[in-house]
Amino acid sequence: MKKILVTGAFGLVGTELVLELQKRYGKENVVAAAHSKNPGEFDGILEQADVTNPEEVKALVKKHGIDTIFHLAGILSVGSEKNPAAAWEVNFNGLKNILNVAKDEKLKVFWPSSIAVFGPTTPKENTPLHTSLEPTTIYGVAKVAGELLCQYYFNRYGVDVRSIRYPGLNGWRADPGDGTTEYAIHIFYAAIKEGKYVCPLKPGTYLPMMYMDDAINGTIQLMEADPSKITIRTSYNLSGISFAPDELVSEIQKLVPNFQVFYEPNHTQAIADSWPKSIDDSDARKDWGWEPKFGLEEMTKEMFDNLKKKLKM
Repeated sequence: MKKILVTGAFGLVGTELVLELQKRYGKENVVAAAHSKNPGEFDGILEQADVTNPEEVKALVKKHGIDTIFHLAGILSVGSEKNPAAAWEVNFNGLKNILNVAKDEKLKVFWPSSIAVFGPTTPKENTPLHTSLEPTTIYGVAKVAGELLCQYYFNRYGVDVRSIRYPGLNGWRADPGDGTTEYAIHIFYAAIKEGKYVCPLKPGTYLPMMYMDDAINGTIQLMEADPSKITIRTSYNLSGISFAPDELVSEIQKLVPNFQVFYEPNHTQAIADSWPKSIDDSDARKDWGWEPKFGLEEMTKEMFDNLKKKLKM
């Protein structure tokens, strides 16, 4: 990786990934591309890009001599249900455009899949990499199709595309978005600012989660791995922590003893119920040495301390 383009550069993952890539490869070698989101102050190379317009993407690749794309632009699970047509256009056709540019320009690509590829027929515990993929959301459908498309472009055209099925990701730098697992970010804002929170999921709803530092390190580790070590060209399972809302609340209450939570499950409960409780990521551990560092207690303290500084509270 010498010249890197990051699409969706100011979303939940992109905000932190761009900073880490700049640190490792130099600010002059990382191009942050956003569609419409204004990052405010940004120290680095900033461009606008619509991933549904392949010529726009190709022009950026040529302008900056890009050899690697981290394609993060997308619409999350809850937002996708609000506008399935737009979700398909961005999440699937956007990926197809990136892969076509990668094929033409001989680029390496990272694309994030998600635990949303799983569905009600998937085993809930220690979910294997190769299993039933029958999602019930348009977000999940696009991710399954995207995984198969990545494998196809590798097999048919030799595109070095690599992917991770992200679990729920918890980070503090970017504002939380419209995703099923992002209650676990919103809850920290509520604990710090208001001392109370209405949780959209019921107690005991276990979901695979991960602190953002682990996700960023795992992503870069995968992309830096020798191609001979990459045996999965759909998407690797990746696991960090599995917890339920009430367990997270207990950890937060160690820091905010008077924090109150009211459980009022909404439409996101059905999505959460269709996803696994825990993930088997043995292929990632075996192939390229993946190992998470943050448990629930460590993640909670990091999230709380950093958000307090961010919010100046």
